[in-house]
Amino acid sequence: MSAPSNGPVTVWVPRDSAAVSVGADEVAAALKAAAAAHGRDVRLVRTGTRGMLWLEPFVEVETPAGRVGYGPVAARDVDRLVADGLLDGVPTGPAHGPVEEIAWLRDQHRLCLARVGVVDPLSPDDYLAHGGLAGLRRALSLEPAQVVEEVVESGLRGRGGAGFPAGIKWRTVAEAEEAQGGGTTYVCCNADEGDSGTFADRVVLEGDPFALIEGMVVAGYAVGAHEGYVYLRSEYPDAAAVLRRAIALAHERGWLGDDVLGSGFGFELHLRMGAGAYICGEETSMLESLEGRRGTVRAKPPIPALVGLFGRPTVVNNLLTLVSVPAILADGGAAYAALGVERSRGTQVFQLAGNVARGGLVETPFGVTLHDLVHGWGGGTRSGRPLRAVQVGGPLGSYVPADGLDLPTDYEALAAAGAMLGHGGLVLFDDTVDMASMARFAMEFCAEESCGKCTPCRVGAVRGVEVIDRITAGVDPDDNLTLLGDLCDLMTEGSLCAMGGLTPNPVRSALRHFPDDFTARTSPAPPQGTP
Repeated sequence: MSAPSNGPVTVWVPRDSAAVSVGADEVAAALKAAAAAHGRDVRLVRTGTRGMLWLEPFVEVETPAGRVGYGPVAARDVDRLVADGLLDGVPTGPAHGPVEEIAWLRDQHRLCLARVGVVDPLSPDDYLAHGGLAGLRRALSLEPAQVVEEVVESGLRGRGGAGFPAGIKWRTVAEAEEAQGGGTTYVCCNADEGDSGTFADRVVLEGDPFALIEGMVVAGYAVGAHEGYVYLRSEYPDAAAVLRRAIALAHERGWLGDDVLGSGFGFELHLRMGAGAYICGEETSMLESLEGRRGTVRAKPPIPALVGLFGRPTVVNNLLTLVSVPAILADGGAAYAALGVERSRGTQVFQLAGNVARGGLVETPFGVTLHDLVHGWGGGTRSGRPLRAVQVGGPLGSYVPADGLDLPTDYEALAAAGAMLGHGGLVLFDDTVDMASMARFAMEFCAEESCGKCTPCRVGAVRGVEVIDRITAGVDPDDNLTLLGDLCDLMTEGSLCAMGGLTPNPVRSALRHFPDDFTARTSPAPPQGTP
């Protein structure tokens, strides 16, 4: 049994839903019980995940040398680990040493994720102790127009996928608000994280919700908005519960309400839950849903910055965009712009998923190569088989072959190579993947998720599935390949929004890099889900 020490030992265990899904709650309960059985006093703090999902549940223990990490920890092993010295930071069992020295974390540059996994996400005091509100306090000391120009100078671009300069959008809204006069201007956070293989929005909401609140208040002050909405998908109930509590705590502390931090500026924040429609990741569909209607795309112009929520000028930004704002204001736009490459400034949160050995969240400045992300942080495939392809940018992103991963993570460089960054998701596939089936899935996904407003997307995706089935069945493959190419052109050029316009990306990339997968089969490819 470990020798008792003076005072309680602080132990951190994630309550992030990914960690909970693999037993974090049971580990936390077992730690309390084992500490009591061994005569130890423990202060248990529930945090977000550090993002090392292959190590969850990940337990951290306070020591004189800093926090020491263990993982993955199973509840059945806790009593033995405590007996062997876990509460004293002894390297026992699944020990990884000082957390800050773990290479996977040490080599990142965390701004959006700076507090995630470090603090109790629902402790305002923890938030303040780790730099919280520094950006908001500085923003409130400036004129609103100066705040906008800081964001312009930073080079921050929308992290939802479009990559539009956030500061230019804010400036447009501020000018529209001034020109129109009267009425309400809004700030909307789109946290409808529907891309397969992405989970950064959820991790930030569950691990550092005050960062989003701070970013939205700064945005509101900058553009003259006094009301904000967070649009969150219904599949994230834990994130919703954390954010609701955080909003209530922010009101209690005066971070929200009629007089934010005694500045005289008022800002209210509301959470709205979507019904799970992928199309509501598109800003105008989200606005339709927020107004109580079915999520369908609006024709543009007018753009939401001029005519947005309830017909008023509206800032619509992705969660990671808004969470970047406090650091920009705290350290200055120039410091943020010093990170990254070319027109891609600052940091990006990358999500490693699929057949990956070390899945999780990686935040680095733009410019890191796909190879470093996949083979460095990701460790290659979980199966141990050769990597064949990586889909970058969500289910509508292109497939990059294993020998093409020297691409830098830069909006323009990826676009020039026929790929896109999207929300920063990377999904790995080993050499057993059938890329014709993956191309078919892209068309089927679009058919399922289309809002139905425009014909190229609504009908084109259905016809695309049929054409791919004919190709893989060996039915007039040359003619049908030509037809598929024409269909992709039509969807790209004729769709009302990026949903239909981007669906051809994975299809074309699969055809370009893996043409042999489209050769004839003995029988047609069965519909998805058929036994």
